This record gives sequence, structure tokens and C-alpha cells, in this order.
Amino acid sequence: MAVRRQSRGGTVPFPLVVVTLGAVLLSVAGCSAESGVVTAQPPAGSAGPGRAAVLAAAGELARAGTARVRTAMEMVTGHTRVTIEGRGAFDLAAGTGRLRVTLPPGADGTPPGERRLVRELVTPGALYMRNRAGVPADKWVRVDTTGLRDGNLVTGGATDPVTAAQLLRGARQVAYEGVTELDGSRVWHYSGVVDIERAAAGAPPMARRRLEAAEKGFSGHTVPFDAYLDGQGRLRKVQHRFTFAADPDSPPDADYTVSSTTRLYAFGTRVRIRMPEPGDIWTGEIAAP
Repeated sequence: MAVRRQSRGGTVPFPLVVVTLGAVLLSVAGCSAESGVVTAQPPAGSAGPGRAAVLAAAGELARAGTARVRTAMEMVTGHTRVTIEGRGAFDLAAGTGRLRVTLPPGADGTPPGERRLVRELVTPGALYMRNRAGVPADKWVRVDTTGLRDGNLVTGGATDPVTAAQLLRGARQVAYEGVTELDGSRVWHYSGVVDIERAAAGAPPMARRRLEAAEKGFSGHTVPFDAYLDGQGRLRKVQHRFTFAADPDSPPDADYTVSSTTRLYAFGTRVRIRMPEPGDIWTGEIAAP
């Protein structure tokens, strides 16, 4: 997937996460109530969150303050599986964070077998990236995430955990799947689908603009999810399966799915985000690798 951005040299193509797989490019139960939410609850005595906690996950993360995150974005085409991995930390209340995203071997202009490590800074309205092909090594490139076709849910190679949680505001057909363990903690597993339009309507203004942009980038307005909440109602893991519409000239079955998984842990960790100075941001033309 590619987007376009304005530079002093004019509008130029700017592929964000581009993985070449032959001809494929990756820039990367139950009956419901009238509201569309299943009434299933954890069994009595489980001492865990109920389904309402799924809808409230975004607010609970903001109250949690900070956390470390691990991300994985996966696409399968034919018999080939491609994964982009990320690690970092986020100020969940401010909606800012830092990530080190590892691209697959040979991606983004690297020689076969080598993996590019991209530094990313995530803010409520912009994504900053460093060590991108075609950008000077000491410069960052800035992308307005509210203008991206997918609201930056997958374009940067890692889903912002704050936006991932905001999506759950639109959860429907929520089913309780049981209790399991994650990173040494007991968690309650729920599944369902997200209505992106509903999520956008209930999100804060900046998140709303990203989610409204995402409505245009996917096939349909619903996204399947699996969410894992701890005993305090904090989101510990969430997986979304995004289906992208193929180009208009492609056959109807050419749509493809990207699975994005975000895990949160070490809540309360100290997070320091140093934003680039204006002179550190690249404004020249960027050639596609």
C-alpha cells in the first residue's frame, strides 16, 4: 500500500511499509441483543471483567497511563507468510509512543536476507519514521495519519495500541471465549466484530478522524477481533483482521487480509518521547525503493 504526501518538491509517492512477494505489495457466537452486543458474561465467581469492559477498554487504557508494547502484523499470500514485528512503549493517556519496527528480509530496499529496523514515533495526528529507504540517515519523515486511507491502522507496519483500543468502542456480537493466561497473568478472552463507523462516533476527536479515514480503506465496515482483558479491565492483547479492498481493476477475490496483534504489559513503566526538531524532518522528494 502506498500513500502520497506533500513535499517542497511537490506531491510524491511515499510507500510506507512495502514488502515484495512476487506481484504482491504489502505497505504492510451467539444471539445478539438489539444493540448488536451479545449478552454473554463470564461465569459467576470468575472475578473477571464482563463484556462491557470490551467497550470501555480504551478509557481503561488511558487510566492505566503507560505500558510497553509488542506488535506483530502478518499477511499470508499463497503459501508465503510475511510478518512485521515491533517493540516499544506508549504513554496511553497522551496517545504518544515509540516503536522499533523490524521489516521482513529484503523489504524496503534492503539486500535479500537483511532486515531493516525502522524507528517510529506515534502521536495523535502524525507518524514519524527514521531509517526509511530514500531518506537521509539522520532525518525523520512525517506523515499526517488522519489523511491515510487506513487511518494508520496498518500502514506504518504496527497498529497504534491506542487506536486499536479505540476500535473496540464499536464492538458488536461480543462473545465470551473463556479464561486463559498471558504473560503470567490471568486474562478473559472475548471475540466479536468491530463496527468502524460506531467506533468513530464514540471516539475522542483525534481518534475519530483516524477511524473515519479507516472506514474508506477496508472492505466493508466491520473488522473481526479477539480481545484479552485482565482482572482490572486493562487490554492485554488485541488482534484485528483487516480486509483491504483490491484495486478497482483487480478481480473481486483479490482482496487481502492483514492480521494485526498488539500486546501490552509492564503498565506504569516510564516512557520518554523526544520529538524531532523541525530541522530533523525530511521535506525533500522520496524515491520509491
